[in-house]
Amino acid sequence: MTSALDRNLLSALIFTPVLGALAVALVPRRLERTQRIVGLATAALAFLLALRVVALFVPRPGMQLEIRRDWLPSYGISYHLGVDGLSLWLVVLTALLTPLALLGSWRGIETRVREFQIFTLLSEAAMLGVFCALDLVLFYVFWEGMLVPMYFLIGIWGHDRRIYAAVKFFLFTMAGSVVMLVAFLVLYYASGRASFDLSKLVGAPLPIGLQMWLFGAFALAFAIKVPLVPLHTWLPDAHVEAPTAGSVLLAGVLLKMGVYGFLRLAIPLFPVAAARFAPWIALLAVIGIVYGALVALVQPDMKKLVAYSSVSHLGFVMLGVAALTPTAVVGSVYQMLNHGVSTGALFFLVGMLYERRHTREIAEFGGLKAIVPRFAAVFLLIGLSSMAVPGFNGFVGEFLILAGSWTFGWGFVAVAAVGVILAAAYILWMIQRVFHGELTNPKNTMLPDLSFREMVVIGPLVALALLMGIASPWFTAAIEPSASALVYDVQTSIKTAVEGPAR
Repeated sequence: MTSALDRNLLSALIFTPVLGALAVALVPRRLERTQRIVGLATAALAFLLALRVVALFVPRPGMQLEIRRDWLPSYGISYHLGVDGLSLWLVVLTALLTPLALLGSWRGIETRVREFQIFTLLSEAAMLGVFCALDLVLFYVFWEGMLVPMYFLIGIWGHDRRIYAAVKFFLFTMAGSVVMLVAFLVLYYASGRASFDLSKLVGAPLPIGLQMWLFGAFALAFAIKVPLVPLHTWLPDAHVEAPTAGSVLLAGVLLKMGVYGFLRLAIPLFPVAAARFAPWIALLAVIGIVYGALVALVQPDMKKLVAYSSVSHLGFVMLGVAALTPTAVVGSVYQMLNHGVSTGALFFLVGMLYERRHTREIAEFGGLKAIVPRFAAVFLLIGLSSMAVPGFNGFVGEFLILAGSWTFGWGFVAVAAVGVILAAAYILWMIQRVFHGELTNPKNTMLPDLSFREMVVIGPLVALALLMGIASPWFTAAIEPSASALVYDVQTSIKTAVEGPAR
C-alpha cells in the first residue's frame, strides 16, 4: 500500500521549492542568514524527495509515479506528471545541483539575498516541472516559467554586462518558445484528438508534410536551448555574466531541457520527420563538437572556456539523439548527467577562484598548485572527468554515443572523436597555465585553499564523477528500457509510414 505522499510524490517534489520560496519571502529582510538557511533547507528537502523517486522507480518501459488530474477538460488540458528512464536522472540532477548552488553562493551573494533564494528555488521548480510534465500546455507553462527567475538571476547578480546577457538569453528562448506554442496549437487541431495530453497525441495520423513543419518548429525551440550551432551565441554571454549559481544551473540543468524536449516531444510525436531531419541534426552536432572545442582552446577567460566546452559536449549528446539507436540514446541521456556533474563542478571551481582574486583571466594565475594543493587536485580530477578519461563518468557517455552513432558512417564518428582530443587539449592547457609553472604573480601568494564549506559543495560532484565512471551500469539500467522503447516506437512508426498499416 502506497502512502499519500508517494501517490503525489512528483507534485510534492515540484512544489516544495515554490513553498520554500514563499517561506523565504516571509522572512524579514534583515535576517539574511535565516533566508539562506530556509532556502538551503528547502532545496535539501527537494533532493530527499528526488531520492524517494529513485527508490520507487523500477527499471522498465513506460511512465511511473503518474499523476493525472483534469485541469481544463473542455480544452483537453490536464495536469499530467510522470517519470521514466529518460527523465529520472535529470530530475535527480536538478534536485542535487540546486542546494549545492545555494551553498556555493553562501558568501558570494551579498546583496538582495532573499530575492536570490526565491528566484533560485523558483527556477528549480520550473525545471523539475519540465522533466515531469506529460501535457503540452503544462510543459509549456513550466518551460516559460523557468525564463523569468533565470533572467533575474543573470540580470541582478551577474557581472558587468549582465543586462545585455539576460536580455539576449530571454529573447532567444522566447523566440523559440513562441514558435513551439504555435506548433502545439496546430498539432491540437490537426491530430483530431482534442487533447494536449502527450500520451493521446503520440501516434496521431499526421501528413508527412505537416510532420516536417511541426518537427521543425519544435526543433528550433529545443535547438536554441541545447544550444546547437549556429543558435548558440546566447550561451557564452549568459554563462560569463551569470553568478556562479546561475552558471551551474544553466550548464547543469537548463541546457538539458533542450535535449530532453527532442526525446520527450519532438521525436515521439513526429517520428518520420525526426528520421528525415536526423542527418542534418547530426551534422550540426558534429560541427558544434569541433567548433566549441576549437573556440574553447583559445579563450583567455576560464569561465568562457568552460562555456564553450558546453557547446562541444552538448554536440556529443545531440549526435546520440540524432543516431536514434538504443546505445546512442542511452549514451546521450547518461552524457547529459555527466555534463551536469563535471561542468557544474568546473563552474563552481572557477567561481571559487573568482571569489579569491576577482578575475578569471588565465594569464593572472600560474603556479597555484604550491599555494592551494587541495584546490589543484580537485580541479585536476574534474578536468579528467570533463575530458572523458577512462575511469571517469564522461568516458562512458561519449563511448556509448560514438558506438551507437555508426549509423551515420565512420566519418561522423571520426570527426566527433577529434572533439575528445581537443577537450583534452583545452582542459590540460588551462590546468597547466593556472596551477603549474612558477608563481609569478605576488597577488596569488596568500590565496586560501578549499574551505570546509567549499569541500561540501564540490565533494559530492567529485565522488559522482568517479562513481558514475566505475558503476555506470547502475545508472544506465534505469535508462535503457525507456531508450529502447523510444527507438522501437520510432522505427515502428517509420515502417508503418513506408509500408502502410498491417492488415
